[in-house]
Amino acid sequence: MLSEIDSANNLVELFLTRADPRAAKPFLGAKRDGSWQTISWGEAVDQVCLLAENLRKLGLNSGDRVCLVSENRPEWCIADLAIMAAGCITVPAYITNTERDHLHILDNSGAKAVIVSNEKLLKPLHTALQASGVAEHVIGIEDLNRQQSGSFEFHSWASMLQGDPAATRKAVEERIAHIGRGDTACIIYTSGTGGAPRGVLQHHGAILCNAAGAAEILIEDFGIADDERFLSFLPLSHAYEHTGGQFLPISVGAQIYYAEGLEKLASNIEETRPTIMVVVPRLFEVLRSRIMKQIEKQGGLAEKLMNTALGVGERKAAGVRKFGDGTKDMVVSRLLKPKIRQKFGGRIKAMVSGGAPLNPEVGVFFDSMGLTMLQGYGQTEAGPVISCNRPRAGLKMDTVGPPMRGVEIRIAEDGEILCRGELVMHGYWRNDAETARTIRDGWLHTGDIGHLDEKGRIVITDRKKDMIVNDKGDNVAPQKLEGMLTLQPEIAQAMVSGDKRPYIVGLIVPDAEWAVEWAKANGKKFDLKSLQDDPEFRGAVRAGIDRVNKDLSVIEKIRQFAFADEAFSIDNEELTPKQSIRRHKIKERYADRLDGLYKA
Repeated sequence: MLSEIDSANNLVELFLTRADPRAAKPFLGAKRDGSWQTISWGEAVDQVCLLAENLRKLGLNSGDRVCLVSENRPEWCIADLAIMAAGCITVPAYITNTERDHLHILDNSGAKAVIVSNEKLLKPLHTALQASGVAEHVIGIEDLNRQQSGSFEFHSWASMLQGDPAATRKAVEERIAHIGRGDTACIIYTSGTGGAPRGVLQHHGAILCNAAGAAEILIEDFGIADDERFLSFLPLSHAYEHTGGQFLPISVGAQIYYAEGLEKLASNIEETRPTIMVVVPRLFEVLRSRIMKQIEKQGGLAEKLMNTALGVGERKAAGVRKFGDGTKDMVVSRLLKPKIRQKFGGRIKAMVSGGAPLNPEVGVFFDSMGLTMLQGYGQTEAGPVISCNRPRAGLKMDTVGPPMRGVEIRIAEDGEILCRGELVMHGYWRNDAETARTIRDGWLHTGDIGHLDEKGRIVITDRKKDMIVNDKGDNVAPQKLEGMLTLQPEIAQAMVSGDKRPYIVGLIVPDAEWAVEWAKANGKKFDLKSLQDDPEFRGAVRAGIDRVNKDLSVIEKIRQFAFADEAFSIDNEELTPKQSIRRHKIKERYADRLDGLYKA
């Protein structure tokens, strides 16, 4: 299996290699009209080849860029593969993009065509298309209201799937024979935590290298069965899901089911019974909080079993074993862990966390509940996966595991993690200066600070550019503090600040559910804005911060805090689509409030 990934010249070739022996088996699943429906591997091949050839008939040539704007669904995968099969380059765009975001990507990429899923997503895109004037064709997966188009033509999905599958398959095979691992597969725009998104040139070999490294972990540590199933939830426009949630399952011949959204994720997990899930830490934090609350409400034996499991798990993570832990683990393995696993469909082999740092406490929780949690690390510029925890290397929740197959790691003198290998991007699209700054002598400068532990596992300290340096020159890692704060029941979101200042301060978004319960218990009317001016409410939130401070060094302690006016969100541009906070946006908005905390 790995040899076929290693020898593949491009992603489309690998897809066809995996599809042919599985032609009649289910490949892509989605819920439609209340039931889960699937597209077989063979049907997917036909659609990919038909769409590819019809793209060529529109006048698209090898190397042309095609923008893809859609929620996760089977057509996303088919469109992506078809664009590559046409010899073109996929340019994924987030469905949360504003008109300005779309305009930047269209102008910067020079996309000649756009595939959009529905009328809702076309609205912010349409004005950008007219303003940009670069795209000549718009293809709607669903029916679109054909407004006055200006310089581009509308095409239906059905019209783009017309033709002879056998003839188009032959044409695709002839074309991809000339596409190599070094050719660009997609331009993925970074989510922009620190400014305008940059287009990362990911070549076929970068994604294939990533897929091979991840597949090796699945094969050697978990074994690959004929019915492996991934549940796709994170945006496919993000490199993490694009590689881990799409091309990894393709590389091992697995099924991909598409979740309906966050509000239905829990039920979708139980219904689809996935074996692998690729998720960001924030979701794990939410699931952990939900499970703990459910068990605490049950009380009695359930709560006692959870506390027992956590005690054993925490000692295991610390490398300590207490007399009786084996017996306790046997009891919770029979009475508690099966119930927790059932909430995840009952077949889950591993959940892989990436995209942002995972708080070790969250990892220990899931491990204690009998769910294998692997934390990965990487960035869009590296395919995106650089390393991943794996049972064979010894799971340690405060590390992100050893480098993956085909990846070299070096730690620079200032602690920055450098990476080299086929996975490294070929550069930023139309940005030679930034490319030269980021890749030097073949080494990708990740911008992350860390070190290798005694077993060669990477330990991340923080982002180089996010590191807080106080007025005494001490370094403080903000993500560590924010991760600890958001594990407190009182706090939903947090951002800490203190660069060139005498101490650390925090901006807090209270947890709405906790606030409702607090107001009821204290005879107060629930209104989050007015509660923030209530000294008792403020004191209750302060108690959560104080619990965190007990485990922090003097220079890390959060001395003062203020409340944010609203939750950090994608809509107010204070969160990226992968749920990372945009520090520069938040600091800009709350500059006076944060400054005021040093005058209190």
